[in-house]
Amino acid sequence: MGIPSFSLEGKVAIVTGGKRGIGKAIALAFAEAGADVAICSRVIKDGELQATANEIQGLGRRSLAVQADITRKTDVDNLVQRVVDEFTAIDILVNNAGIYFVDPPLLDVPEGDWDKIINVNLKGHYLCSQAVGKRMVDRKAGNIINIASELAIKPSSEAGVYCIAKAGVVMLTRVLAKELASYNIRVNAIAPGAARTKMLEYLLSDSEALKQYEAQIPLGRIAEPGDIIGTALFLASEASSYITGHTILVDGGLVA
Repeated sequence: MGIPSFSLEGKVAIVTGGKRGIGKAIALAFAEAGADVAICSRVIKDGELQATANEIQGLGRRSLAVQADITRKTDVDNLVQRVVDEFTAIDILVNNAGIYFVDPPLLDVPEGDWDKIINVNLKGHYLCSQAVGKRMVDRKAGNIINIASELAIKPSSEAGVYCIAKAGVVMLTRVLAKELASYNIRVNAIAPGAARTKMLEYLLSDSEALKQYEAQIPLGRIAEPGDIIGTALFLASEASSYITGHTILVDGGLVA
């Protein structure tokens, strides 16, 4: 038996929220591994999405940048159709797009905050998985990777709704894995710890708070976006061909 391949040569991937942070790191890594990569974002006026697509093309792969609000089914359906029109098929979906902000205790959370966090972090994963999953079922092949969070397992009183949404992503992963296994579709999740991204600017801008947080992490630091790509490549490739329905923590040992 040979060493399993981590190559994504000839594959087509969609990475939601792919213009920066963890999504961008995964998109570029997939391109380096041989995949053509479509990326999407709700906001495109800042030019970051197209800039990332240009970087993918600079690696010798094809790319497509699409404006899409993943909480809207019409946007998701349009995204999927555009990718199929451009690349013919979709082999890999990475549900990465998400939002995070500090909330009051659950008893005081405004309904609007609840809806926004759940819609982006859970409903969006569901809508994308549903739309892409149907295409994968037709081809009897595919791979879905959901980006969850360590907070799906370790609750925080400062981000209760986010914790609930990400716990939902973990269960969504398990249910989809059960339902889609007979179609040769694998579904797994990655649960990153706090990472040095725009989403955590509030923590990164407070050196004392960051120092206290990192002191809780056995490996002594928060994650860089690049720390997630090895796990993403593993799950996207044939190296993990017998793994489905699982969530892999990439958190520096915080939840250990």
